[in-house]
Amino acid sequence: MNTRENLLILSIKDFLTIKMLKYALFPFIITMIIMYIFFFLLAGAGLDTLGSLDVQSSTTSIQNGVPHTESIEAHLEGSAIIKFLMSHAITSWIATFLIYAIGGFLTLYISIIVAVLVIGFLTPFVLRELHLRHYLDVEMIGYSNIIIALLSVLKWAAIMLLLFILFIPLYFIPLINIIAFNFPLYYFFHKLMTYDIATNICTKEEDYLMKYRFGTGLRLKTLALYLISLIPFAIFFGAIFYVIYLGNTYFTGIREIRNENTPLS
Repeated sequence: MNTRENLLILSIKDFLTIKMLKYALFPFIITMIIMYIFFFLLAGAGLDTLGSLDVQSSTTSIQNGVPHTESIEAHLEGSAIIKFLMSHAITSWIATFLIYAIGGFLTLYISIIVAVLVIGFLTPFVLRELHLRHYLDVEMIGYSNIIIALLSVLKWAAIMLLLFILFIPLYFIPLINIIAFNFPLYYFFHKLMTYDIATNICTKEEDYLMKYRFGTGLRLKTLALYLISLIPFAIFFGAIFYVIYLGNTYFTGIREIRNENTPLS
């Protein structure tokens, strides 16, 4: 059994402990509350946007060889717009598709962002539990502070939004648009998850070494975890497992780095 399989099995066993399962409830509850509030705020904003709509149409008929044009103007408000859209088969189908597609897309992606941000507050507690269980020989040093952390999150969020904008031309290309949609959020997911873990365990220099030596493995693991997050509701229950799995990865990697740098007596 290789190291990757050992870490996966160890992480599953850690996750299934009573304390970790209790921790897993917090991201689920908090994220659901935030998403519930966000839903009603978004719904209210959508209704305000659809507050009014002017509809104009004209028809031309010929009576006794003389053309007559009739114009119809209507002012729709609130629910009248919805009734107007749903009263025609084509507009009804388009409106329903857009509501479900855009709503589902936003809900899924925003839930991932919210869950990752929420789990950041629980990361130190989860890592301390792992430290007590398996890694008493690996000192938890850590680096960074709240100001640097906030600035880093804002920087990564800005880059993510910039990538979303830059990739707009790719959204219309089949298959490639799937990557274009997901890469910006994966970038934010990877940066935030690895930052939370590293800043609680190692020094900044050790973090550089960790990414230099095990960077490919870390990216593959965060990519796999991100793909799991695309399954509806998976992020709500799996966020703590993500921290456990990446935490075990960092602890074992830092232990290896420190042992190699320890002078022989």
